[in-house]
Amino acid sequence: MTDVLIDGESLTPEDVAAVAREGATVALSDEARSKIRASRDRIEDILEHDEAVYGVNTGFGDLVSERIPEEDLETLQENLLRSHASGTGDELDREVVRAMMLARANTLAKGYSGIRERVVEALVTMLNEGIHPVVRSRGSLGASGDLAPLAHMALVLIGEGQAEVVDDPPAAGGADRLPGDAALATAGLEPLSLAAKEGLALINGTQLTVGIGALAVVDAERTLRAADAAGALTTEVTMSTTANCDPKIHGIRPHAGQAASARNVRRLTANSGIIESHRNCDRIQDAYSIRCLPQVHGAARDAVEHLREAVEVELNSATDNPLVFPADGVDDRASGTGRAAVLSGGNFHGAPLAHRLDYFVAAMADLASICERRTDRLLNPHVQEPHLEPFLADHGGLESGYMIAQYTAAALVNDLRSTGRAGTDSTPVSGNQEDHVSMSANAAIEAREAVETAATVVGIELLSATRGLEFVDDDLAPGVGTGAVATAVEPALPDADGDQPLHGPIDDATVMVLGGLIEERTNAVLGEDLE
Repeated sequence: MTDVLIDGESLTPEDVAAVAREGATVALSDEARSKIRASRDRIEDILEHDEAVYGVNTGFGDLVSERIPEEDLETLQENLLRSHASGTGDELDREVVRAMMLARANTLAKGYSGIRERVVEALVTMLNEGIHPVVRSRGSLGASGDLAPLAHMALVLIGEGQAEVVDDPPAAGGADRLPGDAALATAGLEPLSLAAKEGLALINGTQLTVGIGALAVVDAERTLRAADAAGALTTEVTMSTTANCDPKIHGIRPHAGQAASARNVRRLTANSGIIESHRNCDRIQDAYSIRCLPQVHGAARDAVEHLREAVEVELNSATDNPLVFPADGVDDRASGTGRAAVLSGGNFHGAPLAHRLDYFVAAMADLASICERRTDRLLNPHVQEPHLEPFLADHGGLESGYMIAQYTAAALVNDLRSTGRAGTDSTPVSGNQEDHVSMSANAAIEAREAVETAATVVGIELLSATRGLEFVDDDLAPGVGTGAVATAVEPALPDADGDQPLHGPIDDATVMVLGGLIEERTNAVLGEDLE
């Protein structure tokens, strides 16, 4: 049974994550097949009339004025892939390659790229059979799209380059690395001979950027829900109040993210004996890192939602250049014939994603920052509550407890603060024909690293708050949701007395955050999903 049906219109970040990480299968819809065939027919019509059209029978970039003879059109497209597969840096993770492949297939399915159906079908088969091109991570400028990474991907379609091939379902661990033609043969595929326009159609677009962006959105939303859970547990362990989450406060400043985080904290701490035990205490106000949790977490939520909006649009957009349209109603300056029109534009430019990705990195930095500050309040003997031991050690001085876990969180926050400006940079290329680029792929790579870093800082707070709960009077029960959080995290705590290395527990807690375990456990006991 097909898990994700590609139609060029309805792909979601969740679909991308399912295909990239879980091995969900993919198929082209019948409507998409019809649109692809119609678009190819328009290219064939243009070829019959022998009109010069960029990307079809001309050179590329600054070589646009060079007309290519008909007998060299196939070589033109294959040379394009070979020359543009000039990336460097680390190889992309398998899940990123799969996300990029799916996103490219979906944009081709819109029917504006002039590519043959069999080429898109081959890309889909590679996904379903676990054939993953080896793609270098650096080299894209985000305009004309992610050319170098997509060229590394597309080389395998013509039997060149390299690919990793898995024998088991695509989400499994092991893989053999094979030359492109041998990799295709494992699925019964022959290398393709590319027709006019097809090489350009395969590589001109933002699919590395948007593929990473889709995964980052899914991960960030999980991280935000886990951060709400960590903050709720810290609120309890530090004997703080949840009055800051009263809906009356958020109703008169109705930012959606702020209200959602406040609701999450209220749900998680429902029926908390800890909160109830000091409802009438003499503390006037809590520190900002606790009192302003809804506002800061909420602002990060709104930033992630802003990125999600752009990613959902981009996943289902035609980002090729040039684009192929029916001739009716198209500007008379377009190239083409009576049946078809080809328009050159800039849909490959990654600016709509790059700026939001940079903003996303800043939001992840701020989220991590407030989590690190709450972690310090759990550990710091100068600000922590009397029932907590310094640095959560059983024998302070002899033991350092969780002291260095907070150092690590602080270092990670500093890392986050030093990135997030890729989308404001530009270096002209191609003889100054391409004189303003987006650097969106760099922004996406930074965004992916940022959410993973933020998830680690959230994981450190979860570990610290769960450890802190051990110092709370046994007669005082946490909330229904926060109790489930602590139960989920407890197995990651060191199981021996005294100081123990915390790198393993930190890794385990990070996996819980990104893997969705925290929300899974809380949703089960609350009977409703965290927002």
